[in-house]
Amino acid sequence: MNLRSKILIGFGATLLLVVVVWVWAIYNLQQLGIASDAILRENYRSILAAENMIDTIERQDSASLLFLLGYHAEGLEQFRRNEAEFLQWLARAKDNITVEGEAAILEEIETEYLAFLTAFSQLRDRESAGGEEAAQTYYLEAVLPLFETVRDRSIALRELNQGAMVAASQRTQQIAGRAVWSTVGVGVIAVLLGLAFSFRLSRILVGPLHEMAAAADRIAEGDYDVELVVDSQDELADLAQRIMTMSYKLKTFHRLNVGQMIAEKRRSEAIIRSITDGVVVVDAEMKIVAVNPGAAHILRFGAHEAIGKHFFDVVENQHLYECMRMALTDERAPQLSDQEALLTLEEDEHVHYYHFDITPVKTESGRMLGVVLLLQDITKLKKLDQLKSEFVATASHELRTPLTGMAMSIGLLDESTQGKLTERESELLQAAQEDVARLRALVNDLLDLSKIESGRMEMEPEAITVDLLVTKALRPFHEQATQQNVALTAQIPDGLPSVQVDPTKIAWVLTNLIANALRYTDAGGEIRITADQAGERVAIAVTDTGAGIPLEYQSKIFDKFVQVKDKRAVGGSGLGLAISREIVNAHGGTIWVDSAPGEGSVFTFTVPAATDRPAEQSTGD
Repeated sequence: MNLRSKILIGFGATLLLVVVVWVWAIYNLQQLGIASDAILRENYRSILAAENMIDTIERQDSASLLFLLGYHAEGLEQFRRNEAEFLQWLARAKDNITVEGEAAILEEIETEYLAFLTAFSQLRDRESAGGEEAAQTYYLEAVLPLFETVRDRSIALRELNQGAMVAASQRTQQIAGRAVWSTVGVGVIAVLLGLAFSFRLSRILVGPLHEMAAAADRIAEGDYDVELVVDSQDELADLAQRIMTMSYKLKTFHRLNVGQMIAEKRRSEAIIRSITDGVVVVDAEMKIVAVNPGAAHILRFGAHEAIGKHFFDVVENQHLYECMRMALTDERAPQLSDQEALLTLEEDEHVHYYHFDITPVKTESGRMLGVVLLLQDITKLKKLDQLKSEFVATASHELRTPLTGMAMSIGLLDESTQGKLTERESELLQAAQEDVARLRALVNDLLDLSKIESGRMEMEPEAITVDLLVTKALRPFHEQATQQNVALTAQIPDGLPSVQVDPTKIAWVLTNLIANALRYTDAGGEIRITADQAGERVAIAVTDTGAGIPLEYQSKIFDKFVQVKDKRAVGGSGLGLAISREIVNAHGGTIWVDSAPGEGSVFTFTVPAATDRPAEQSTGD
């Protein structure tokens, strides 16, 4: 017998027991319904008729008294109306004779009531013939006794049916009690039988499944020598046989691949060891699983001793640890600036610089396995950059004096030759003035950049409102924006905290961004300066509707001497955005651009918000 048949038989037996209980309960409910219907059919209607006959005969007696008091019309009308109602209820009672003795009482009521009607007619005659006193005497002697007789027999009819109703109710309760106990008994028997079937079925099904689960656990732990015995010819036996077959194949596969896995592991370790840069691999719990000699030398720990230990227990560098943890938490490489991705270490009184990259490692399903830390020694590049900066600073400083002399000489020559030069000579002199001015601006930018990179540019931070910064930065451009037909606006929200910055340097950043926006925005366009709070920082953005920045330039737009190739990019040194980035970085902020060709650009930078310091307010100068 297969497993499906066993399950169907077990559940079929249980369902049959439920049907038996259901049929028995319906039968008992029907018996209760029959008993209740009998009460209503046999007694309630007769009781209702008796009650109404009592009410109507009493109202007729009241009508008789009303007639005696002289209200003949009212009394007669009330008497006849209740007479019709009494006869109606009497007829209903005669149609519902169900109790022994009920017919005799109804016959007496009918006889006495007809006599009562006759007496009332004679009462009217006596009142007409003998006057009011004779009518009252006849009422007391004839009408009243008949009224009392009819009323008493009606009460007797009601009590007879009430007694029968009580007896029927008691019988119904007995039936209900028997129904409850019999249903409970049948239900208990059904439950016991159902439990017996269920336990038997569960033993048939669950026993082999437990054995298979235990075998699967052993296989998962690497023990492939499992043996299953199922005493049946159903699907469970087939499943057990397949598990044993799978175990045998896994055992064979394991033997074949263990050697390959060991070889691959050794090959990976050899590759990591051969990399000259430092490499550290950690798992999802930040425990080191692989490290090469380069990383061990850079971070100063033993490669073999570090395996299996927590990263922070081996490398006590808070910034590096936070970046690694961020990569694990966010499941992506952290977005770090060049300065943030720089690791500075001192060794033998020498400073070494390392650029680090952190790369998450995931499975194909997206589950995090760990992260890889790559450390690249950029000490030589850093020193070359320092030498270059020093050379640029020296050269720029040496060029400043002769350029100043050239500018003064050309200026004096221009003044002394007013009206004496030909048009061609004047054009050449004007071109010389522009070239010298451009060279002086380039030299000044190079000197500023050199000072910032070397840390020699002094910062004088103070608390100042963003509104005042933006107002000062916008002031020189209003006339130019009007001439170019470009809308220049600022939207600074109320309640924005002050910022802790060097006002001159940050105003220079804003001025440079606004000048660039004006250069690349056509007539009818718009330039908008906005600000918003971002945690403990304030983000300031310059948005334009200009030409936008090509994608190939966006990643290097803040590098030195980079200019977008455009007919409007004339006269710039290519250092403005580089200097802006260095100034923002010196304030502990970040600058970036969001742009799409033909859709304008948004340059945004962040600066620290001031805390509990009085801010300089705008004076309207």
